[in-house]
Amino acid sequence: MSPPKRIVTIDGPSGGGKSTVSRTLAAKLHFTYLDTGAMYRAVAYQCRKLGLPAEEGPRLAELLASLRMELLPPLPGGDDVRVLVEGVEIGPELRTPEMGMLASQYSALPMVRTTLTRLQQEIGSAGRIVAEGRDIGTVVFPDAAWKFFLDASAEVRARRRAAQLRSKGETVDEQALLAQIIKRDKDDRERSLAPLVAAPDAVIIDSSQIPADEVVARMHAHILATSCFCDQ
Repeated sequence: MSPPKRIVTIDGPSGGGKSTVSRTLAAKLHFTYLDTGAMYRAVAYQCRKLGLPAEEGPRLAELLASLRMELLPPLPGGDDVRVLVEGVEIGPELRTPEMGMLASQYSALPMVRTTLTRLQQEIGSAGRIVAEGRDIGTVVFPDAAWKFFLDASAEVRARRRAAQLRSKGETVDEQALLAQIIKRDKDDRERSLAPLVAAPDAVIIDSSQIPADEVVARMHAHILATSCFCDQ
């Protein structure tokens, strides 16, 4: 049996702080950060642009077969991975709550998940990545050396997301945002294909009462303590 790959997976519900923690942890480990959520949002964005419904069919298959997608590091001073689809960078619209809800719908389609899972596995084949999403430790990289499940209450996640949006100058209805988060949680946990669930060997961390830097510190300490068990 081959040793586990030098991959860190961080799964968890929307708004739990996975992106912030993953970016920081990747930098600390000198690993590459893989934002799988951005990939699903990019597919949803392109489907909406072309008027493709969230259902499988020949047009969606054609889109997925030819889709050109690039993930680039953030610009200096930026936070989010930059996403290019067909050579064109998608702006802040990619990160809206509405696009997140739409991405959840498309991510439930077997055709979409199969395509993006393959792409993610290709990116991670050499190891040394931190990947975050919903099914990264259970489906995409089940042989990852380190798995985490980052959780927080829906109310806390709504407050954090509202603060993030307001910091960008956006007007936010926090109750509507909370309702969206609760619905997305339900959709993600109850879908038949790759539902949101902690891997049996994942370390579960509830970040409701602890800051992101402490979450990173706990993950980093666990990785250092168990690093001898993975390949070099």
